Amino acid sequence: MLSAFLSAFRTPDLRKKLLFTVGIIAIYRLGATVPSPGVSYGNVQKCLEAIEGSTGVLNLLDLFSGGALLQLSIFALGIMPYITASIILQLLTVVIPRLEQLRKEGQAGQAKITQYTRYLTLGLGVLQASAFVALARSGQLFNNQCNEEIIPTGTGIPDWLTLSILVMTMTAGTGMVMWLGELITDRGVGNGMSVLIFTSIAARLPSEGWRIKESQGWWKFLLVIALVLVVITAVTFIEQAQRRIPVQYAKRMIGRRMYGGTSTYIPLKVNQAGVIPVIFGSSLLYLPQLALQFFDQNDPGKTQAWIQNNLVDPTSPIYIVVYFLLIIFFTYFYVSITFNPTEVADNMKKYGGFVPGIRPGKPTADYLDFILSRITLPGALYLAIISILPNFFFIWLDRQQYLNFPFGGTAVLIMVGVALETSKQIESQLMQRNYEGFLR
Repeated sequence: MLSAFLSAFRTPDLRKKLLFTVGIIAIYRLGATVPSPGVSYGNVQKCLEAIEGSTGVLNLLDLFSGGALLQLSIFALGIMPYITASIILQLLTVVIPRLEQLRKEGQAGQAKITQYTRYLTLGLGVLQASAFVALARSGQLFNNQCNEEIIPTGTGIPDWLTLSILVMTMTAGTGMVMWLGELITDRGVGNGMSVLIFTSIAARLPSEGWRIKESQGWWKFLLVIALVLVVITAVTFIEQAQRRIPVQYAKRMIGRRMYGGTSTYIPLKVNQAGVIPVIFGSSLLYLPQLALQFFDQNDPGKTQAWIQNNLVDPTSPIYIVVYFLLIIFFTYFYVSITFNPTEVADNMKKYGGFVPGIRPGKPTADYLDFILSRITLPGALYLAIISILPNFFFIWLDRQQYLNFPFGGTAVLIMVGVALETSKQIESQLMQRNYEGFLR
């Protein structure tokens, strides 16, 4: 991969794309540190020191924003509203016939769906910004562990105006992050949204690693790094694993020309669902944590104590088992709605394709469904095992402050996936520019 990057810098047009991508990333990280108007930056820093990294329900969102969420910066929402909007529209495509028809129309239909995704992203941005501002005003953004005033009052400006400007700023920041991601996709290298998520997570690695070294010492720090390298190697191996279904196309005469007769394959990845099941499972497990906000904090009852000990504490066996089962369920669910064996079999039959030894039509669909069900199980187990690894890190390190632990689970899955995708795109572009053909 390093040789591919070095070769890319020697190619003028690829060098421009790489430098353009680095420039957009620099702008994104700058916006993640600039505080929004009306927020006391000094008080925010005091609260961050007071909670010592324990962010509770917002830990995953803060990780995806590169630490910008708890600082209420102009890019506090990060790319999460866009991810949520994309997932919602992808699920609605199965339910709403109009969206399914647009998906089948090719590039024009995809452009329409992209436009809907942008509108939904801004709508979600307003809702999420309003929720986070309300949490900041009530002190729950830092789990009521900080008495500092995050959004000062009595400044001579009406409170409603300050809050409105703050919500509009954070929503506009979401729109700008979305635009920056699309710029990287169009004029840079890699998928823009994925690159920005990768940047946000990578930005947390030095500080979180140094925190482990300071609290646990060099021995545990080096052991954590070694374990992380092992996990990254395993994730890289599984992410590239696939089952290739051979497909043969029959020869057809159209006019005086003969078409078909070629052989290809359908690549079915072991991890067909990507990181989506992990996000779904994490989101559902946040609901009990949110429910605790409605209980009396000064007089916890048995129900509140049970939820806190079993569904909120990441080191609880019940929490780990529920998380494990949720990821397996959502893996099967997401694969079932994103890959339709009947549709794939019909398209193959339409263009004269068939799987050797399998009749076209329904037998092909049944065969694809059988293969998919066989490889989804190891993929689901792989996702679940990787995702619960940070929980065992929490137990091993014996500290609650590692709720933002970026060295396992979702973070590693995203970082490895984005790195593989970007390196493959660079290598393919290098191959196009360096291909000399058979005659020289």
